[in-house]
Amino acid sequence: MTEAHLHTTIAELHGGVVEYRFERRTGPAVVIFHGGHMNAGLALGEDTFADDDYSVLVPSRPGYGRTPLSTGKTTGGFADVTRSLCAHLGIDRVAAVVGISAGGPTAMAMAARHPDLVERVVLQSAVGPLPWPDRRTRIGARLAFGSTTERLTWSAVRALMRTAPDVGLRTLLSDLSTRPARQALTNLSPANREMLLSLFAGMGSGHGFLNDLGENGKTCGEVTQPTLVLASRNDGSVPFTHAEALAATIRDSRLVESAAASHFIWLGEDWPALSAEIRRFLAG
Repeated sequence: MTEAHLHTTIAELHGGVVEYRFERRTGPAVVIFHGGHMNAGLALGEDTFADDDYSVLVPSRPGYGRTPLSTGKTTGGFADVTRSLCAHLGIDRVAAVVGISAGGPTAMAMAARHPDLVERVVLQSAVGPLPWPDRRTRIGARLAFGSTTERLTWSAVRALMRTAPDVGLRTLLSDLSTRPARQALTNLSPANREMLLSLFAGMGSGHGFLNDLGENGKTCGEVTQPTLVLASRNDGSVPFTHAEALAATIRDSRLVESAAASHFIWLGEDWPALSAEIRRFLAG
């Protein structure tokens, strides 16, 4: 499901420099906006689209990877940059924008600002129009992911994952699940455990995560496209109330609940069923 450090490319557009990964297949394009600490070199939950031959475009959002913070710093600004990136790549139809976690607001902004390009919206564990994150998390993020501490924080995380992987996974899952971290870890299959270790080894916050703290999904009321909202009540990072608020605000939307034990709905036992739901949704 996940492979760290996939090949990425740089585009110099009118709106700025953007890092991206484009996997061209026979089908129309799906644009994926990943969440916090992710970049275009990481993949998560993309098999759903690749298996049906959708082309997949993944840009690094502002401040992540090799996309500078100055490139479309706001969700609306980066939605416009992504529109330019689509034109640069010859993409004139986007079957869906996929917004994951903190990438949700950008996906909604792109759908709202470019309805002639975007046909559908898929939101996965996405930040909605409610305040996010809570005050404790916000203070902790500014301490851990500031300009002088971000590299040290991720170096410590990677060292912990190498030397004491169970401790490292429990530590991170404690913030991603409402269940006890030990229980969330026990629910992981060996394959998903290795996938998480690989994913965390490739993560980094750059200047992107602190920039994310100033955004939310307030544009959701402007989204007119059919929208599928997927979330778990066990999400300790983005509360399920965000999914409920999205479903209540977006006019043509449907909420499907995941049984996953954490923020990572792709790790739940019901992910194959949710993946099939996404395919049916995209097929219209």
